[in-house]
Amino acid sequence: MKVPTGPSGPYRLLARALTAGVLVSASACSLHGVLRPAAAPSVERPATSATPSLTDAQASAALITQGELGGHWSATQGGATWRDGLLKTRTDAPDCQRLLDGLYAEDLLGEPTGARAVVGLDESGNAAQLRYQVAAYAAPSEVDAKLAWLRTLPSKCAQFTSTDVRGGRLNVTVVPSVLPGVGDAREGLRLTMSDASAANAGDGSGAAPMLTLDFAAVRVGDRAVSLTNGGLGGAAQDSTQQAVQIGTQRLQDVLAGRPPTTAPVEPTTMPVEPTTRPVNPTTAPVKPTTRPVNPTTAPVNPLTGRPTEPLTESPADTDNTTADTADTADTADTADTADTADTADTADTAQEG
Repeated sequence: MKVPTGPSGPYRLLARALTAGVLVSASACSLHGVLRPAAAPSVERPATSATPSLTDAQASAALITQGELGGHWSATQGGATWRDGLLKTRTDAPDCQRLLDGLYAEDLLGEPTGARAVVGLDESGNAAQLRYQVAAYAAPSEVDAKLAWLRTLPSKCAQFTSTDVRGGRLNVTVVPSVLPGVGDAREGLRLTMSDASAANAGDGSGAAPMLTLDFAAVRVGDRAVSLTNGGLGGAAQDSTQQAVQIGTQRLQDVLAGRPPTTAPVEPTTMPVEPTTRPVNPTTAPVKPTTRPVNPTTAPVNPLTGRPTEPLTESPADTDNTTADTADTADTADTADTADTADTADTADTAQEG
């Protein structure tokens, strides 16, 4: 009789299936370390707001106007030629070169990612130019990073030398500039350029600045206002501060939906004084040429035939009266003399008789 050594029939098939399953599980466990995990499910990013942080209309409405800076400013007539001659210079200091390039390209805060608006103004007093920009950026941190870098330049680029396209050498200085405490963050710089050959002449007088240029930037959320102001005739710091003050407030008003704040405009002309003065009368009141005539006769008393009141005489009449009195006295004296002479003759005749 043959003894079965293993399951037969249906049992054998079941045993084979279980064995195959165990082998597959063991193979999977042994290869777990080399199998790549399944791709992670994609994470949906939160949808961004369809409303931009700054629209083109808001950027334009937030620009300053020429009247808000005083009567000496007007719409620009075009870029000044000193931009190519002085800002397109080369230096070996990387941060200082980045400053010059940014001033020339007007992008020290980086390229805006949203709406922007720009206005240019010219100043007739010292031939300065002001370029003012309102723009939106990717995030507030992006603008803050640029402001932090600008804050280091007065120490990194306090004094350096640059070379223009003709080989001329320029001495450049960078100092911080004080700005009004407006906006969320702000930074200001003043750059001056002078002729290095004139400064090294040895006369001890140095060289007058060929270019004075202010840069200012203020962040309001993820928006910012920035400007450059200056030229060969200098840069009025009060104009820079006034533009920052007015421009930042205007941007805040526009973003809040308020009417833009407008600064009072100074009169461009002084009040004109009258060209003619009140005319004095050419003639004075005419004094009477004749005096009142005194009556020649006084009222007479009918009983006595004499004047009832003494006549009042003027000084001239008094003088005449005095003269008449004198004449009467002379006449009397003459008469007395004549009488005396007659009396003497009569006496002599009596003695002779």
